Amino acid sequence: MKSAARTVELLELLAARGDRPARLQELADELGVPRSSMYALLQTLISRGWVRTDVTGSLYGIGIHALLTGTSYLDSDPRVRVVRPYLDEASASLGETIHMGRLDGRGVAYLATRESHEYLRTISRVGRRLPAHVGALGKALLAERDDAELPEGPYEALTPNSHTGRESLAADLARVRERGYSVDREEGVLGIVGFGFALRYDSPAQDAISCSVPVARLTPEHEERIVAVMREIRARIEATATAHAAGGAPQWR
Repeated sequence: MKSAARTVELLELLAARGDRPARLQELADELGVPRSSMYALLQTLISRGWVRTDVTGSLYGIGIHALLTGTSYLDSDPRVRVVRPYLDEASASLGETIHMGRLDGRGVAYLATRESHEYLRTISRVGRRLPAHVGALGKALLAERDDAELPEGPYEALTPNSHTGRESLAADLARVRERGYSVDREEGVLGIVGFGFALRYDSPAQDAISCSVPVARLTPEHEERIVAVMREIRARIEATATAHAAGGAPQWR
């Protein structure tokens, strides 16, 4: 069990570093593992494709098998399969970037994205993870829960508009509950506004969809249309997901 936990911790550490490869000593120090043990673990994972190394054998990064496993997760998830065609519809109708995300601890992982074809657009990617308190997806999902579950803070600020305290976030979540959807006005990315809608086929909701639009293209009329289209899309997703669940599809935790 200890060996399995150490392997997972190593893979998560390498994944979190993104395009910053790590040296052996860095990894050993970060995880509190003897250098010799870390080297042996790395060699095992390299041989199986979970970790890669450079030509000198001194730098380490996440391997291609992590991607293949992640892709398998998306392909096997019944919720993602249900939602994908509706993301296509929303993207075609609104011409903006549409996301699906899932709550993962204190963050939200992006499971599907449809990018806008406009020259000025927001760009994201599947596998991205953001703190739940800064984005439309996360706030839509936090609003489905009791405020007592919110951590005390202070919270990380990604922009000057990010919530950094529990009180201000709780007040925002109260407004989310009143209107039925969340609004992220440049809290995660400057110049981008997002509208998030929790998918209530689970209780509390684990998944949400959102529409992101550059501030420069957001008029009151466009905002009204985004909300109307996304509300309709949410209702159709929930109805379809409920029907699939009744048909015996696995209900993952």
